[in-house]
Amino acid sequence: MTSTINKSQLSEADIISKFILPSIQGAGWNPMTQIRQEVKLRDGKVIVRGQIAARKKVKSADIVLYHKPSMPLAVVEAKANKHEVGKGMQQGLGYADLLQVPFVFATNGDGYIFHDKTNPSKIETEIRLEDFPSPEALWEKYRSWKGYNDDQMSLVTQDYYDDGSGKSPRYYQMHAINKTIEAVSRGDDRILLVMATGTGKTYTAFQIIWRLWKAQAKKRILFLADRNILVDQTKNNDFQPFGTAMTKIGNRTIDPAFEIHLGLYQAMTGQEEDKKIFKKVSPDFFDLIVVDECHRGSASEDSAWREILEYFSSATQVGLTATPKETDEVSNIEYFGEPVYTYSLKEGIEDGFLAPYKVVRVDLDVDLQGWRPTKGQVDKHGEIITDRIYNQSDFDRTMVIDERTELVAQTITNYLKRTDPMAKTIVFCNDIDHAERMRRAIANCNTEQMGKNEKYVMKITGDDENGKAQLDNFINPKKRYPVIATTSELMTTGVDAKTCKLVVLDSTIKSMTKFKQIIGRGTRIDDKFGKLWFSILDFKKATELFADERFDGTPERVKVTKPEDFDNEDDLNDIVNGTDGTDGDQDSPFGDEDIDPGTIQEPEVPYGNSGTEAGTEGSGQSDPDPVQEEVKKFHVKGVQVTKVAERVQYYDSDGKLVTESFKDYTRKAMAQQFDSLDDFTKKWNDADRKQAIIDELAQQGIIWEALEQEVGKDMDPFDMVCHVVYDQPPLTRKERAENVKKRNYFTKYGETAQQVLNNLLDKYADEGVSEIENIAVLKVAPFSDIGSLPEIIKKGFGGKPEYLEAVNELEAAIYESA
Repeated sequence: MTSTINKSQLSEADIISKFILPSIQGAGWNPMTQIRQEVKLRDGKVIVRGQIAARKKVKSADIVLYHKPSMPLAVVEAKANKHEVGKGMQQGLGYADLLQVPFVFATNGDGYIFHDKTNPSKIETEIRLEDFPSPEALWEKYRSWKGYNDDQMSLVTQDYYDDGSGKSPRYYQMHAINKTIEAVSRGDDRILLVMATGTGKTYTAFQIIWRLWKAQAKKRILFLADRNILVDQTKNNDFQPFGTAMTKIGNRTIDPAFEIHLGLYQAMTGQEEDKKIFKKVSPDFFDLIVVDECHRGSASEDSAWREILEYFSSATQVGLTATPKETDEVSNIEYFGEPVYTYSLKEGIEDGFLAPYKVVRVDLDVDLQGWRPTKGQVDKHGEIITDRIYNQSDFDRTMVIDERTELVAQTITNYLKRTDPMAKTIVFCNDIDHAERMRRAIANCNTEQMGKNEKYVMKITGDDENGKAQLDNFINPKKRYPVIATTSELMTTGVDAKTCKLVVLDSTIKSMTKFKQIIGRGTRIDDKFGKLWFSILDFKKATELFADERFDGTPERVKVTKPEDFDNEDDLNDIVNGTDGTDGDQDSPFGDEDIDPGTIQEPEVPYGNSGTEAGTEGSGQSDPDPVQEEVKKFHVKGVQVTKVAERVQYYDSDGKLVTESFKDYTRKAMAQQFDSLDDFTKKWNDADRKQAIIDELAQQGIIWEALEQEVGKDMDPFDMVCHVVYDQPPLTRKERAENVKKRNYFTKYGETAQQVLNNLLDKYADEGVSEIENIAVLKVAPFSDIGSLPEIIKKGFGGKPEYLEAVNELEAAIYESA
């Protein structure tokens, strides 16, 4: 750190390399294991308008310091020396808040402002470069701040699994893992983690189990799930590193030779005592049980899940869920305790780890107005139709209208044809019968696609072995078919459909738990396959639940009364349909599926009754798919059904749905960047390259293509902003170019330069400012007719600096009126 260096002339990167890193390493921090630079904590929120999406650019923390790779301690935020020493503090505090660390250092290379949450008497102090604290000093302060005792140390500092690929937990996964480990180290034996669908609960569970297993704090571990596909995905993917220490439990015995056991709970339980294989080992056999999707069966006291958990009551039990269930009858919070960590859908979308959605709400006249049969009218089967008004909640539950089914199918088809006919789509129906009729209707609307491959649309439900056999192909991004899956309950949970781009709701949904799970089918992002967002096509007003504060908030306790408490059947129907003030979130008698209010249906197929699909090795158990209660349906044809309205709503920054044009969004985004029109104009005119500002605004989520579609394509980004945001009269690029020509601007240049600049001005009029700022444009016609790029620059302008100066002056002339 020589004094001859003029710090004020150095870039931020130079300040870090020449002053900050030597200072930190000089204090004893290991550059290989304890110092990470340019730590990107978020992916950048995806902004969607129309069929266009863009990611907002996110900044990275300059430096994060770690005790161990699993334990961050401090953030160091640097700025160039021309700034005051504490300039980066507020930015650093934002990163520290995400990482939940108490130490932040802001610096400009002269020294540090040290923000220390562990020192309430003086939170911020100024220290010299040579006085940067050692790793040991910060760790002791951190340990005291966290309240770790000596007995906890080996566990809380146990390393993560590292496969050498550089993959590490995201910041929220790290919090979930660390907080669970801390809870275990304190002796807590019931722990709940709430993480939105698509945020990596299984990977998080793996790292928790790995650390506890490696620290030998837990030696026999059970990962318990209720879907065969969940167990297989877990074993073959995230849990692979356990290798030969891991086994999948069959239906005969639990093998004590293995340490990591993956169990489908149906394979471990049965109606008869001798079928309950979990009782063939002692109650203290497992010392850790991780329950996946614990909002389902484990919350209910009389469920098969709970019987297993209570048998192994001495084990530490960790529940994972995206949707904590809270009613007076059913509570996983009551069983597991308050969540040690929660990461919500809203947080995931804001961070850019989860896909945002747009909602297309479709209103059909028969849904809005209802339908009543004529006196004595019979249905397709000759049954006299009960005389009453049938409304939206009746359709496909007690009343089937063929024309309604066909119109829904045609609307789905039209949407896919407008966007992407090969976009993976899940259509949620009321029941299995509805799913089959919808499959047939969609097939009839897509004869060309069905001709290419008969698996274009398939019914995937618990009763259909052919459909279930295609589930893996549907969720595999590399498999084109099936494209569309019609279902009712089977695919509401546990289906990792990363590339699902369209979720269709033609099912009456009142249950918040079920709604969250269904929306979760689309929230995964897959950059490799271009899946950044998804659409929801809603025919049953199900998306009104987005406006419910419980959609992404704290679960509200709801009174659920047992059927025997009612005086008559009407009272019971009020509860089932959610018309008595409850949300209809009730547990089925099987303890793991919500009754879908308005459909009076339960899991499609009784457990163990859906065929012979092997749930576990030799178990003969099938996945638990909903049982269908027989409901009398009338079936009519010949009713005229039309689409009344269709409106599009987008996910807004506050987590709500808004009907908003992209112009409105742009106004709000610009207001965060510039104080006024003068502020924007000054920055535009001062910029050496206008493209830099265009790119910067695009990184803030302003999608120029979307604006062009709304405003017009012949407008410069500058004029587009001035017009859309500041209500200025718009000028087209051609008008700006003509204004320059009218001023006889080129007369001060020689003949070749005039010709080049005239051509550049025409390029601007046709294609925009980015074209004239790209020197490579001189390689193509009409410039190539004048000469080669070096010849044009030398002959016309005398050299490259003079050429670039002429381009800057041309831009100034273009925007002179600004």
